[in-house]
Amino acid sequence: MKKLAIVLAALPAAAAVHAQSNVQLYGLVDAGVEWTNHANAAGDSVTRLNSGGMNTSRFGLRGSEDLGSGLKAIFQLEGGLFLDNGAVDGPAGSLFRRQANVGLEGGFGRLVAGRSYTTAYDFMLPFDPMGYAPAYSWATAGSATAGAYGMATAFDNLLKYQGTFGGVKVGASYGFGEQPGSTTSNSRYAVGAGYAAGPFSAAVTFERVNDNPATPAREETNTYHVGAAWQVSKDVALKLGARHFEQSATGAADLRANTYWTGVNWQATPAVGLTAALYFQDQRNLATDGDPKMLVLRAKYALSKRTDLYAVTAHARAKNDRPVNLMRDNSPQGVTGFSDSQTGVMVGVQHRF
Repeated sequence: MKKLAIVLAALPAAAAVHAQSNVQLYGLVDAGVEWTNHANAAGDSVTRLNSGGMNTSRFGLRGSEDLGSGLKAIFQLEGGLFLDNGAVDGPAGSLFRRQANVGLEGGFGRLVAGRSYTTAYDFMLPFDPMGYAPAYSWATAGSATAGAYGMATAFDNLLKYQGTFGGVKVGASYGFGEQPGSTTSNSRYAVGAGYAAGPFSAAVTFERVNDNPATPAREETNTYHVGAAWQVSKDVALKLGARHFEQSATGAADLRANTYWTGVNWQATPAVGLTAALYFQDQRNLATDGDPKMLVLRAKYALSKRTDLYAVTAHARAKNDRPVNLMRDNSPQGVTGFSDSQTGVMVGVQHRF
């Protein structure tokens, strides 16, 4: 009886310790039917089932443990997948290519180590009216007209810090190059600052990717961003952003481009959301600039808090007979353009869990 009493007395303490830790399984699945023209050199169109219209599909685990005094241990493991064939979204063997990190969180902010999104990615996401949608946004990278001209969306071997103090948000991320004899080769870093007051918000970032021994022709890539948003009313938000991209290359002209975007999000009814966005890329240092632009219209209908139906259409066009495609250059789901224009329509469903 004495032993039983000791066990029963310990149960509340064990339950309290258990309550301090939590692990969550989460994810997002998104698929739709897409029609795109100018999908080959003959000018033919293609209709296909595509994984990811509003967002790329993913699954993950995240959790935290309360360490006391406002300090928490945190972790996140997240992998991408293609719903059309069940394959992993990423290189072979990269189960958690989207995120794989562990860290600490408290009044000082949040510090993680592993693989995660860059500071530029995190800080500029709120200012893309399409929310980095695969169909269709050029906020992370432009079209395939002679280069991606985009941000490095994630770093390996990363340390990342982010903190919010009143209306000010600051962040920095550093990816170790891990090259013998050099602390800079293959290293990368990004810094950002944001401010929000009432209906206005804004952010600026800088990102540098140093030379990579695997791609010796590329020496250094610098990317600058600025974004702003205005919540006009409870249901309407205006957003805009800009990127300056410059990449030096050995034995070739530097790649340079300015990318601009703007758009509006309107929650027309509690169930219906409408988005209009315009993207423009001003290419520099090319013998013949394409300067592509893209107009996007999207409507989504909420069947529940977790499930949406959506329809999106876009038209992209470039100058001087340069090829252009709707999806960003680094999207494995994109249809390469073979003409100076491309039009696409996609209808799909998304569920979050």
